[in-house]
Amino acid sequence: MVSRSEKHTDVVIVGFGWVGSIMARELTQAGLNVVALERGPRRDTWPEGAYPSSIDELTHNTRHALFLQPSQSTVTVRHRDSEVAAPYRQLAAFLPGTGVGGAGLHWSGCHWRISPVELRLRSHYEERYGKDFIPQDMTIQDWGVSYEELEPHFAFAESVFGTSGQAYKVNGKIVGNGNPFDADRSTPFPLPAMKNTYSAELYSKAAAECGYHPFRIPSANASQAYTNPYGCQMGACTFCGFCSGYACYNYSKASPNVNILPALERESRFELRAECDVLKVETDSSGKKATGVIYRTSKGEEIRQTADIVILASFAYNNPYLLLLSRIGQPYDPKTGEGTVGRNFVYQNEAGVTLFFGQDKFTNPFIGAGGNGVAIDDFNADNFDHGPLGFVGGAPIWVNQAGSKPISSATVPKGTPQWGAHWKKAVKDNFQHTISIHAHGTNMAFRDCYLSLDPTYSDTAGRPLLRITFNWHDNDVKMIRYVTDRMADIGRAMKPESMSIETKEFGEEFDLRHYQTTHIAGGAIMGTSPKDSVVNRYLQHWDVSNLFVIGSSAFPQGIGYNPTGTVAALAYWSAKAIRERYLKSPGPMVQA
Repeated sequence: MVSRSEKHTDVVIVGFGWVGSIMARELTQAGLNVVALERGPRRDTWPEGAYPSSIDELTHNTRHALFLQPSQSTVTVRHRDSEVAAPYRQLAAFLPGTGVGGAGLHWSGCHWRISPVELRLRSHYEERYGKDFIPQDMTIQDWGVSYEELEPHFAFAESVFGTSGQAYKVNGKIVGNGNPFDADRSTPFPLPAMKNTYSAELYSKAAAECGYHPFRIPSANASQAYTNPYGCQMGACTFCGFCSGYACYNYSKASPNVNILPALERESRFELRAECDVLKVETDSSGKKATGVIYRTSKGEEIRQTADIVILASFAYNNPYLLLLSRIGQPYDPKTGEGTVGRNFVYQNEAGVTLFFGQDKFTNPFIGAGGNGVAIDDFNADNFDHGPLGFVGGAPIWVNQAGSKPISSATVPKGTPQWGAHWKKAVKDNFQHTISIHAHGTNMAFRDCYLSLDPTYSDTAGRPLLRITFNWHDNDVKMIRYVTDRMADIGRAMKPESMSIETKEFGEEFDLRHYQTTHIAGGAIMGTSPKDSVVNRYLQHWDVSNLFVIGSSAFPQGIGYNPTGTVAALAYWSAKAIRERYLKSPGPMVQA
């Protein structure tokens, strides 16, 4: 029962991570009054990033202090339609963020631009390999926006994040030893690339010897002191190794809390309310106009916030979840293929190779930064010939030494006992003599992988939980096994004493018990037609024109890179369209 209504505002934003902070900054600059609602608590670099408590591994990595606990809110998961989904009761496979800053407070810092090919994936594969190359049950599609249109927004996002890197080509001219597969850039990176760790140097040398093209990973960990266009300041990264899962105590890792919020807090038009869980988006009697949202406070009070524009900027699967709860759009039906809300749910497809060296080669794995490392893109996107291989997608391959922690970094050779004196000795003997190589692979969208409302389980507000139906397909296994073989070739060139390979097997099912990434996407995808997408090319809802749904939920399929750079560029792209087009003439910016 709604107890009261807050004063009407121009814009209400649901979620305050990277997307929420970007949209709030852009729209207050346009003269609009903005209210941002964040489900989790108020968080900032202090106290969450206060040293030394901020680098407590037990609190942050093991007990997941900055993540949304399943006891607070969770989802249900199943492999196929014939199963009854079970609740996700213990954080493991993926770690949804919560609190001011969202996942942007505790992310690693890898800051990529999507490949132009991946923005028009179906068209590209059909043009190069023929329409029959794509499996019938694979539902990949074009995004509806080009790299050239997004490029200025990638560039501006990098200037806001203080991204460190080495470009390959700027305005058509080769300028350095960056990624030769990268699309052309309009500007260099704001900061020089970070220094390499010893492990990255060894990997770079071996990859080059194998005929590949190593480059330093673009990193939103500042390589030197920096002030961004908003006047927010960053300090140089000290390679402390506490990035992913932690708030940076040194102001070196980009986050909404460091890079945008200090500027927003000076805006009289901006208001941030924490511990406000949005229950639904309200619409008028026609169902074609959003009138605002209803949210619940930490005290259990339900409040209505009306607004002229509603922006969903929450965690990947929470955006489509709110649409389903609000009955906005048609839920996806995998049997008929009709409906769009919940369609094309995707994840990330990873594999790894661990190298074990002798006692005379020290890799110092405790040194690191979340976005630091060396990668190759030779097997990402369509940078290699897929024709004879029979799969869609690929993966960048990298050594991303982010800093091994005392509890979680017990890496031992295969055959080591899982406990006891021999296990302890193996941990001690190998800790400083290992290197991990990873393939960060794509996951293509399939007809039977989707989001829906669970008919069995509900939350404390009486709402049905979100249900995830997801499993690996042969395409995923073919791709990651091929890339893993290439990764192993590089590993052998590094001349370890032994090597452990972890990849997927045919028939292997999605396992909730083991962490992979939190790079979830899809469910409220963008496209060129309301028949197969939830939002148009500007992230505007096809049916409700004053509703914008922004984040990785808009990705039509998984990409090889981490999603944050693309999410940020899409947010700036959408904000520009709102400022320059929608506000002048409210209504659909693309005709269905």
